[in-house]
Amino acid sequence: MPKPSLVASSSGLQQARAALLHTGMTQKALRARVDCSRQPITNFFKQTAIAQSLFMRICAELHLDWRAIADLPHVSLSPPAVGTSYSFPPPAPPNAHRTLAQAERDAPPIAPNGPETSAPETRDLETLDTLVTQLRGAVHHSIQARCGTLRVLDMTQPVELEDLYTSVNVLEQLARQQRRRLDELDCSFESLERFGLGRVVEARLPALEVVRRQEKLILLGKPGAGKTMFLKHLALKCNAGKFEGDPPERGGAYRVPIFVLLKDFAEAPGQPRLLDYICQRSLSPAVREDASLMDGAAAKFERVLQAGRSLLLLDGLDEVRQVDSGRVLEELRSFTERYHRNRFLMTCRVAAWEYTFEAFTEVEIADFDTPQVEQFATQWFAKKPFQARTFLSCLAHNLRIRDLATNPLLLTLLCLAFETSSDLPGSRQELYREGIDALMKKWDSTRGIHRDAVYQNLSHLRKKDLLSQIAFDRFHQQNYLIKQSVIEHAITQYIRNLPDASEDSGALQVDSEAVLQSIEAQHGLLVERAKGIYSFAHLTFHEYFVARHLVFRTHPETAIAELLSHLRDRHWREVFLLAAEMMQDAALLLLPMKQSVDDLLADNPMLQDFLQDVCDRAAQPEFAFLKPAMVRAFHFDIDFDIDEERQVAVHLDSSANLLVCASFFARVLNDTSLAQGIAMARAYDQATAPEAKISAAATANEAMILAMEIALQSGQLKRGTRSQLRPLLAQATAQGDDAGAVEQAADEARGLAKQNRHMGRWQFDEAAKLKLRNYYDATLLLVNCLNSDIWLSGAVREEIERSLFAPSSRPPVAVCVRNQG
Repeated sequence: MPKPSLVASSSGLQQARAALLHTGMTQKALRARVDCSRQPITNFFKQTAIAQSLFMRICAELHLDWRAIADLPHVSLSPPAVGTSYSFPPPAPPNAHRTLAQAERDAPPIAPNGPETSAPETRDLETLDTLVTQLRGAVHHSIQARCGTLRVLDMTQPVELEDLYTSVNVLEQLARQQRRRLDELDCSFESLERFGLGRVVEARLPALEVVRRQEKLILLGKPGAGKTMFLKHLALKCNAGKFEGDPPERGGAYRVPIFVLLKDFAEAPGQPRLLDYICQRSLSPAVREDASLMDGAAAKFERVLQAGRSLLLLDGLDEVRQVDSGRVLEELRSFTERYHRNRFLMTCRVAAWEYTFEAFTEVEIADFDTPQVEQFATQWFAKKPFQARTFLSCLAHNLRIRDLATNPLLLTLLCLAFETSSDLPGSRQELYREGIDALMKKWDSTRGIHRDAVYQNLSHLRKKDLLSQIAFDRFHQQNYLIKQSVIEHAITQYIRNLPDASEDSGALQVDSEAVLQSIEAQHGLLVERAKGIYSFAHLTFHEYFVARHLVFRTHPETAIAELLSHLRDRHWREVFLLAAEMMQDAALLLLPMKQSVDDLLADNPMLQDFLQDVCDRAAQPEFAFLKPAMVRAFHFDIDFDIDEERQVAVHLDSSANLLVCASFFARVLNDTSLAQGIAMARAYDQATAPEAKISAAATANEAMILAMEIALQSGQLKRGTRSQLRPLLAQATAQGDDAGAVEQAADEARGLAKQNRHMGRWQFDEAAKLKLRNYYDATLLLVNCLNSDIWLSGAVREEIERSLFAPSSRPPVAVCVRNQG
């Protein structure tokens, strides 16, 4: 039996040509959208009969009513084309026994270009496919308008969602459901610093793959994890026929995409049923505004839902107010059971999920990994690729900020900040505070979400104070993972002292549990890593709250003493930097800090003599053009390689890279002294563009790559050195901007240079070397504080730099402690 076919009428063809022109598509582009060969498109525009299914799909892509184009008597839900007027079939009379869906199902088949008709079951399927196509056309514009753009935080204008969308992964094993002991979780500082705070690594699966495999899915995630963005992306894919989009003749079945913000549904006037709300919100404006077009819409949606031909995307269950939650949950249960044949995907914040939908599978959206961060940044800076490379390079060199970037919302915040100045903000504490505020307030407020206050007297400021106390208590004990009972006890003790707090222990316990859930669910600042075991979402946030507690919640003298007691503890480094930035006057910390650094070597006469020798060598004439403190830092380390990247010297003045190159030349070139090496490096810089100068290199590793190039071109290399240097240089340059490749090549070049090093006159035992290393590391921390976004008078800064790497025979620095207020 021949398949039904249709042909465009003369007026319909005019409408189709006008629609094609309006969309800006060519016939070739339309063919790609419809996914067919060239001939059906050609025949359609030549008014030659083509298969009914192809005819319907062509009209759907042009947003036209296929019945009107074929000049058939029935019309669809699609918005009317120019010059076309039509409506839904009139509703059945009150006493009719058949619903509109039944009437549609039992209607006579379409008469194609011949007398043949389909068998009854084929007619029913064709009619259902027709109705699905009609509804897809009717919701198309609405889906594009509601899901097609993205605007969050401080974006000045919306962006196309698909231009920014980054594929996401999910975890099938939820961390909060795993029962683990604290000793089973790797919470060493090295692990936390490298891999993120308390992160439990689980197998990741592409979210789209899981959605295709599971028809009913709950997608859980932390605040800002990208749940809504994924749902909108899925809606757009379905709208374009790229998800659940195989045409009927290939055994597939298009679905009608339905996107529902559950908060909006919960607060809709009149508390409508979900089906009625879908009819009102899913249809395109041209349909909703015409009462005649709305007649029978619910019946048509219901038939499609009963047939299981919809993709229902239900976003933000956690955003529903408590007063509405019972009604909304009951409606969702009833709806998902009644229309169980459809594909459902519902999202909720992971800590707010406390329900059970028996037919649904729960998965958790995973943090971004490095490739996803790179993809997002590349797309964000698509019009300025050099900015993307610079941004990613900044992330690569800052572990704390790189950890924040695993959250899409915070990554957006970083991109916005970088876009303003082509650099990450100089102030660590301002950036981290803005990230915390984005999670605590801005993310909800920009979307008009007002969450229930679980404890009346616990404002955002008091929540910060509470988190600061918890953070300090655990950090002081070098504990980053916290048992739920410990947090709840701390919350109880805190709220016990608030105004009008209950004196009932049972009520306080209930309140503490609710506050913990609020902080986790609403803000995502505390995260359940395993059942009953929490941590701060990021190590950066933990460190920020520790510094905040010391600066704003502790007496200044006590705070300074606490910090200085950890001067040699690596895991307190970031706290020092944050505290210095938070203080009204950083001298309060940096002057006693400098005194503590000097005291590390003060009791060793030989090491004091060594410091005097460093000062004497740095005073030689060849160094006169350089910053004295930087030259002393370089000489302090040149014979012992405590820090092969010479960070103190480079951070004091990037011209230290001239000395990095000069030292290399003195070791690998024939008859070359350090002074001659300096002259070579300066000559190179004088003949080179500013951005390519040795003194402009960001790190000593980058300076070493330039040193290898200059040495290879000099013709003065020692025997055998050329054959060793050339492959190292090729290795570094072949990887482009790969910092790892540059570091490896620089390390090997330094190793080669060491073979030609003449040992200095200073020889130290292991105890002395350890003291020198501690002194250097503490000085590096001090210099990093000086270079951070602090307020410090010029006189104090000059005094600190003047005495770096100098013997401590001078009187101790006077310290004046004043209250910060």
